[in-house]
Amino acid sequence: MILWINGAFGSGKTTSAYELHRRLPKSFVYDPENIGYFLFKNMPSRLRMKDFQDHPQWRLFNYEMLKDLAGRHEGVIIAPMTVTNPQYFDEIIVKLREEGIEVKHYILYADRPTLEKRLDKRFKMGESWARAQIDRCLYAFNHDIPDEKIITDHLSIDEVVREIASRSGLTLVPDNRSRLKKWKDRIQTLLRHIRK
Repeated sequence: MILWINGAFGSGKTTSAYELHRRLPKSFVYDPENIGYFLFKNMPSRLRMKDFQDHPQWRLFNYEMLKDLAGRHEGVIIAPMTVTNPQYFDEIIVKLREEGIEVKHYILYADRPTLEKRLDKRFKMGESWARAQIDRCLYAFNHDIPDEKIITDHLSIDEVVREIASRSGLTLVPDNRSRLKKWKDRIQTLLRHIRK
């Protein structure tokens, strides 16, 4: 099974993915964004499109990798990635489903004030790149991208994780970390994955 966790920047995709990973034995976090960084590092800057998702190679490589992992990995594959273009959604997620691969796709949804508040916690006040994408993302999730929404405005990360697991028919192992350890783990995850 693949869990694709979609949502606007600041919705909690990456934090939820790694919390799920900690509580689902044999799970693996696959980050589609890494392919974008690879593409940008391995082509002349004049050939780079504004968004690496616009490169067909990004969509094809992620589709092929996820298809391969789904066929060979025993555990759940967790892919946290914002996708707002319906064509790109079809080229990866719909295509995987057409291949008979079970893909659970969830949109972690929150309103603009909630997203702005969460992005402020990333130590980047003002008009950051992520903040500038909010309206585009919300429009796509309201009009263009199908599948299940999880309204996260008033949910903790633990509640989001339990909701994803419940909707997916997955059983989570108990989380025995102290509150301090859990907080440290989440801060480390956040710092490692802030978009530069």
